[in-house]
Amino acid sequence: MNKDFIKNIYKSHVACPKCPSPARVSAFFNELLGTLFPDFAQMEFTSEKELELHLGRLQLQLDQIFTRSPGACSKDPEKYAGEFFDALPAIHSKLMDDVKAMFEGDPAAKTEREVIRTYPGFYAIAAYRIAHKLHELGVVIVPRIITEHAHGKTGIDIHPAAKIGEHFCIDHGTGVVIGETTVIGNRVKIYQGVTLGALSVNKEDAIKKRHPTIEEDVVLYAGATILGGETVIGKGSIIGGNVWIIKSVPAGSRIYYQSRMYNANTEETDQLIYKH
Repeated sequence: MNKDFIKNIYKSHVACPKCPSPARVSAFFNELLGTLFPDFAQMEFTSEKELELHLGRLQLQLDQIFTRSPGACSKDPEKYAGEFFDALPAIHSKLMDDVKAMFEGDPAAKTEREVIRTYPGFYAIAAYRIAHKLHELGVVIVPRIITEHAHGKTGIDIHPAAKIGEHFCIDHGTGVVIGETTVIGNRVKIYQGVTLGALSVNKEDAIKKRHPTIEEDVVLYAGATILGGETVIGKGSIIGGNVWIIKSVPAGSRIYYQSRMYNANTEETDQLIYKH
């Protein structure tokens, strides 16, 4: 084998001697999720003390992940890990509210436990809530590994920097994309194939708000594509399936396609309907 190739690859290993692997970060996330929600647990706890000690071990694992991730923390890794675990009660509360939103929003859901155990939307939102808190603390790389792990498992791609309100529901979920600078209000419901994306992919726009704002109580049906950092979907709006939007719509809007059979004589085709 080419000696120069081996030499260059070895140098890359030496330059990154303590990088946490995606597998290790994903394993930490899954163990943490199983601690917060026993439906995912692979171990049983016989006392509160045993659970407390387990959480302490998880905090130490996170501290080690930060320590072995060059540039992941701008301050003491132990402080980051402590601040994150102090935030777990609030994260858990938000996730329980998300579970309630998914249960109430889906007639097929029989119990909240079914939502936790089987819904890809819950798994992806849980990964996002955990990753977003780490992102808020200033941690890099690790939050993205967590959300990309969930992306690979569920087909739902949520950037950890996106800002998402409470009582959030993703139904079915496959193909959902929520970009980095997206802002989503409370009580929003999203169906499969929805894209909240950018109009520009120029690198110089990286520091700008590139993704849309979705205000409270909005429903986005399957296949809707909403693009642009200045695009705002007003409170209480309903966006129908397969609609393409690059301009803001006011609160209470109803936007959908009306499909009509093509007639060669009248040349009638599908029509975009806007109601307010």
